[in-house]
Amino acid sequence: MSGGTDSESDDTEAAPAESDTEIDTSGDTDISTANTMRERADESRFKLWLLLKANRLHVAGALAVVVFLTFVAVGSSVDGFAETLQSGDTKATLFSTMLGAIITGTTLVVTISQLVISQENGPLGDQHQRMSNTMDFRDYVGEMYDEPVPVDPSAFLREHVNAVQRRAKALRDAVAGSDDDALREEVDEFTDSVTGNADEVRDQLDGATFGTFDVLFAALNFNYAWKIFQIERIGSDHEAAIDEEIDGRLADLRTTLTMFGPAREHVKTLYFQWALIDLSQYILYASVPALVVAGSLLAFVGSGPVPGQTLGVANVLWVVGAGFTASLVPFLLFVAYIVRIAVVAKRTLAIGPLILRGSQR
Repeated sequence: MSGGTDSESDDTEAAPAESDTEIDTSGDTDISTANTMRERADESRFKLWLLLKANRLHVAGALAVVVFLTFVAVGSSVDGFAETLQSGDTKATLFSTMLGAIITGTTLVVTISQLVISQENGPLGDQHQRMSNTMDFRDYVGEMYDEPVPVDPSAFLREHVNAVQRRAKALRDAVAGSDDDALREEVDEFTDSVTGNADEVRDQLDGATFGTFDVLFAALNFNYAWKIFQIERIGSDHEAAIDEEIDGRLADLRTTLTMFGPAREHVKTLYFQWALIDLSQYILYASVPALVVAGSLLAFVGSGPVPGQTLGVANVLWVVGAGFTASLVPFLLFVAYIVRIAVVAKRTLAIGPLILRGSQR
C-alpha cells in the first residue's frame, strides 16, 4: 500500500490516499505504507522539493530570473517590440502602473499582517482560555511520554512519535502469545511499518528548527490517519481473538496516534502565522527598492529612447526588463510563500482518518 500522502489529507488524503491501491474490505488489506510523503504520493521529487522544501527566497529569485530572461527573449524575438518600448509613453505607462501596483500590494500585505497579529490579541479571559487549553493538552499527552513534555516543537513531535513507536511495540508483545496467527502477522507487519515511519520522521526532526519548514515537513511524513484506520480494522477483524490486554494496547496506541493530529495541526498553524509574518516583512523590505527602481526609470528613461545594444540585444530591453523584474519582486515573494502555504493547506484539509484524494478510493 502506499498509504497517505502528504499528511492528513494527506492523511486525509493521507490516510490511504496516495497509492493506487484500493482499500480491500474483504480482509486482505495492505497494512504497510511508504515512510515519506513523496513515496506515498508517488509524485516527482523535484515537484515536491520546489513546492515545499525549497527556500522561498531562492524560489522568488529563480522566478525573477525567469521573468527577466523571458522578457528579454520575447523582446528580442518579436519584431517591433524593442521599437515600441522606445516610446516614452510606453515606458511611462508601464512604470507608472507598476508604482501603483507596488503601493496597493504593499498595503494589502500590511493588512494581512494585521489580521495574523490580531489573532494573538484579545482580552484577558481569551488569553487565559488559550493558556488553559494548551496546558490541558500538554498534561494529557505528557502521560504518554517517558519524560517531561518538550517545549521545542521539533522535540515535542519527536517525543510523540517515540510514544507511538513504544506503544506499537507493546501491542506486538501483547499479541505474541495469541492463538490467532493472522492477528500476530498483521500486528507484526503494522508494528514494522510504524517503526520504519517513526524512524524516518525522527531523523528528519532531529536538529530541525522551528521557523524553517523542516519541522512541519517531517510531521507531514507521518501518516497517522492511515495507522488509526488500521488499528480500528484490526480490532474489528479479530474481535474474537482480542482479550482485555490486547484491547487496552490497541486503545492506548489509537489514543497516541489520535493526539498526533492536533499536535501537528497546532504546529502547522504556528508555522502559517510565522510564514505570513515573514512574508509581510520581506515584501515591505522589497517594496522600497522596487518603488525606487520603478520611480527612477519613470523619471529618467520614461521620456526618451534608450540607444545602443549589448550582446546583440537592444539596451532598452535590458533596462526595461530589469526594471520590470525588480518591480515584480514583492509579488514574486508573495507567490513563492503562498504556493507553499496553499499546498500544505490542501494536503491537510481534514484531521483524522478521512480520504479526500481519489487515487485510493
